[in-house]
Amino acid sequence: MTAAATPSYRRLSVEERRAQLLGAALSLFAHRAPADVSLDDVAEAAGVSRPLVYRYFPGGKQQLYEAALRSAADDLELCFAEPAAGPPTERLARVLDRYLSFVDEHDAGFSALLQGGSVAETSRTVAVVDGVRRAAAEQILLHLGVPEPGRRLRMMVRTWIAAVEAASLIWLDEGKQPPADELRGWLVDHLVALLTATAATDEQTAGVVAALLAQETTGGPVGTLARRALPVVGGAGHLL
Repeated sequence: MTAAATPSYRRLSVEERRAQLLGAALSLFAHRAPADVSLDDVAEAAGVSRPLVYRYFPGGKQQLYEAALRSAADDLELCFAEPAAGPPTERLARVLDRYLSFVDEHDAGFSALLQGGSVAETSRTVAVVDGVRRAAAEQILLHLGVPEPGRRLRMMVRTWIAAVEAASLIWLDEGKQPPADELRGWLVDHLVALLTATAATDEQTAGVVAALLAQETTGGPVGTLARRALPVVGGAGHLL
């Protein structure tokens, strides 16, 4: 009688084991707030002992959370990377599709990423989140063709980034309604509206809007918004 083969066991390298633990933690933090995740939970999810988690993350849960946060932030920053080809608003739509997919996938973890909490928030975690915001703003400015924005334009873009964050959190709170594609379209419209309003009093932004319009198509987001807004704007003719 032939003995059953014993499954081979491969010892993980330091890098592989750390990646395994980090992956388990990311999966937990994606759906639960940091305060609701324990090291025992991470150990169980990874199929290892609690002492082994401590061996790789001697700072305990806080160190593990910060490492997971950094990893999630790196992924989130990648959402904003987009080749500079085609109309800017269509590029922006693709960026937002990836961003909202990230929000959808990480759910409660996204809320923790932006809002932190008394258990997990430190100056380091705040710096990580702020770094994501700044990187996102820089990418949007590049899509707008402005490597060196003035104060007004930079403030406007960062205001829009804050609005995107707030809308994402509200979207999660509202059961992910409206559908993601509708939210994405509204956020693109929001940026166009902010650019237009800022262009009225800022010469640099006016130049950006002119360059943006030259690249847009009649069937794209700007043309669609213009057709929808025309009846509303036309109703204010008595103010002109």
